[in-house]
Amino acid sequence: MKKWVTIIIIFILIFICIEILTESKSILNSVSFSLQIWKNNIFPSLFPFFVLSEIMVKYGMTEFIGNLLKPFMNKLFKIKSSAAFVLVMSIISGNPANAKYTRELYLNNDLDENEATKILCFTCFANPLFILGTVGLLFLNNKEVGLLILLCHYFGNIIIGLFLRNYHPSKKENEKVSFKYAVNAAHKKRISNKESFGELITNSLLHSINTLLLILGVMTMCLVITTILDNNISLNSVMQSVLNGSIEMTQGLKYISLESIPLKLKCILSVMILSFGGLSVHMQIVGIISDTKIKYFPFLLSRVMHSIISGLMVYLLFNIWIDIF
Repeated sequence: MKKWVTIIIIFILIFICIEILTESKSILNSVSFSLQIWKNNIFPSLFPFFVLSEIMVKYGMTEFIGNLLKPFMNKLFKIKSSAAFVLVMSIISGNPANAKYTRELYLNNDLDENEATKILCFTCFANPLFILGTVGLLFLNNKEVGLLILLCHYFGNIIIGLFLRNYHPSKKENEKVSFKYAVNAAHKKRISNKESFGELITNSLLHSINTLLLILGVMTMCLVITTILDNNISLNSVMQSVLNGSIEMTQGLKYISLESIPLKLKCILSVMILSFGGLSVHMQIVGIISDTKIKYFPFLLSRVMHSIISGLMVYLLFNIWIDIF
């Protein structure tokens, strides 16, 4: 690394330290806000799924779901059927859970490096309850547009999956679906697991709590960064909200909902921020996959594409959707 880069990093770190000392009130408010979000939204919604998913992987649920959804995954996305577990669980629980599920399958040799990278790219879903409840009802005060944002966000990800279907296609599998075979495959996986049930529960709890603490730390750091930027950069309020959302998603969505702009523009900006995820989500995912060979750059490009596609879908469908409801 060149010396001037080191000097810049040192000055940035010193500047952040000074800001924390001189603007301690606003920084503490940001930390408290992040703890509130984590305690009230993230921990309750993700912790049960994190614990359950690790047990499910060890007890053969990957093989069971994969065998039942084999034609769907093979024909539509040209990816191994075991990736269906990541897709289904990510839709239910939201990001950054997709990175945790992908990592577990990668470490269990159910997915190789390229397959794990591919499935990571189109399973970055925001939690459905967060979109419908927090964004739709609480922030925008409109459940109909919350549903529109949810559908455009989800279908945008499916379109990304279709774009990537020829990216390192998996070897073609036998597409015959058999419930009996799915059960037998799950049973074989379960009996091959050498951990006792007590060990499995303990490890699942520890891994889940560590992941959730990582999420809390990254989210708090990003909220502190947005506070420092707000204190030192003078932009118009809409641009400031978008900048905040590109760093920490929840804060940006909240500020956009308070802007005096048309509802249509609020929805477009909201779905784009949700689809990009914000620097906070990206850092959480990087942290989760850091001990693997899963690539981050394709994921980053996919989030940019997802943001554009879902924003365009809301733009085209908004007036029709409002007329229907």
